[in-house]
Amino acid sequence: MPGRDPGEAHRTATSLELLFDLCFVIAVAQASESLSAAVTDGHHLTGSLRFALVFFTIWWAWMNFTWFASAYDVDDVPYRLTVLAQITGSLILAAGVHRAFEEGDLRVITLGYVVLRTALAALWLRAARSDPGRRRTALRFAAGVTGCQIGWIGLLFLPAAAQLPAIIGLIVAELCVPVWAQSAGMTPWHPHHIAERYGLFTLIVLGESVAAAAAAIRGAFDRHHNAGALYMLAAGGLLMVFAMWWLYFARPANSLLATTHRAHRKRFTWAYGHYLVFASAAAVGAGLAAYAELITRRPDVPSPAAGAVVTVPMAVFLITVWAIHVRPHHQRGGEQLAFPAAAVAVLAAAFSPAPALIAGLAAAALVVVVTVADRAGRVRH
Repeated sequence: MPGRDPGEAHRTATSLELLFDLCFVIAVAQASESLSAAVTDGHHLTGSLRFALVFFTIWWAWMNFTWFASAYDVDDVPYRLTVLAQITGSLILAAGVHRAFEEGDLRVITLGYVVLRTALAALWLRAARSDPGRRRTALRFAAGVTGCQIGWIGLLFLPAAAQLPAIIGLIVAELCVPVWAQSAGMTPWHPHHIAERYGLFTLIVLGESVAAAAAAIRGAFDRHHNAGALYMLAAGGLLMVFAMWWLYFARPANSLLATTHRAHRKRFTWAYGHYLVFASAAAVGAGLAAYAELITRRPDVPSPAAGAVVTVPMAVFLITVWAIHVRPHHQRGGEQLAFPAAAVAVLAAAFSPAPALIAGLAAAALVVVVTVADRAGRVRH
């Protein structure tokens, strides 16, 4: 399993990677549905915390595989079988999402993680044997993954009061493993391939947001309640999703990654920052679905409380995309300020009678600003 060439031409995602993503979207859908149900029942804080923790497990497992595959995808029979084992683990993980949300039961998720991480550690050991120049890095990854997984198993035997601090500690340890491992030498990941993989997962999460919102709005229409509010919700939801797609792909991430290929801090900021991009995009769909339920089943819910379930994740998405995609490109001040201003406008939309529509219009106005700025930049150059 020799390392791939980081400068390889025409490097694109493989069909196995796409299958991996599609199986992971099942877990994303389960997490989004659970968040929507929790918010609808009024458990905003508990639901958001559990969503953040569950989504971390989904995102982290996906990201670990993605960066490994970018560096060491040899596409032979042993590699394919190991990846299929990881996909099996992702499906087990997805099956445990509802239990983790509703009961705090982490046993099934941990079982899925065991399958995923055991296969990943085996791949890192194979890379260590096949790539002598990066053996130390690969062995550090294998040791870190295995050590953290032992910690997740041990978590199951702790009393309930000690589990949350232990989870936070394990998350910190997980985030430190790549930093520690690659301090011994960088793996041969491919900037264009990584950018494409992250972009594809963004599209999958946005698609899940559309599906969740569409199903909820359809159910609300079937009950024949608040048709005007539902029309505004549907229009605003479409504008928000369209704007999220436009704004995320307005900047070429592959060129940004190529310029930071050896800048470890910037690379990790970009990679880790996508947790908020993916999680907020999924939460927008959950918020739209919850809002559809709230305005039909519980019309007495105050507008700001109901609207915040849509506007807060949208504002997080805008701020995160600005931080990891726009600011590093050193765009002009007007465009830099437009993102925070739009995020503030989106948050303020929670106090309006049509929060999704107002938030969608604010995001659409930001798209106009970015597009005009891009065109002006091309004219200047």
